[in-house]
Amino acid sequence: MPKVDKKGVDGMRMAPLVGVAAFGLWPGLAQAADMTTFTLRTTEDLYRVCTVAPDDPLHREAINLCEGFLIGAVSYHDAISDKAHLNRLICYPETATRNQGIEAFVNWAMTHQQDQKFMGDPAVIGVVRGLAAKWPCK
Repeated sequence: MPKVDKKGVDGMRMAPLVGVAAFGLWPGLAQAADMTTFTLRTTEDLYRVCTVAPDDPLHREAINLCEGFLIGAVSYHDAISDKAHLNRLICYPETATRNQGIEAFVNWAMTHQQDQKFMGDPAVIGVVRGLAAKWPCK
């Protein structure tokens, strides 16, 4: 996740995603991708994109979309909560990485696979739920 300083989000612009290898931790979860996978209407759609098998021909595109979507959601969360002085929903540490954010979302979604209410919600809501479960605000 991004490192946050007084000026806003820095970490989301840091080095490219290193955690492609991290997806090897979830070999049983890896799913095949096709172009319809890239329609992110629901949390389930995003989960599928973020868990595409490393040997899938569309793996690179899927991981880039997953990372970009999470970066966008977190960046918007940070900007709107800072500018509008709204309560934060996600309170990740400054040391949190992109990979940890993706892992947090994937782990949360994996544990909620049977909950169609959560998995059927818009993807951005799933991101916030997943990251807030890992890094709640006190």
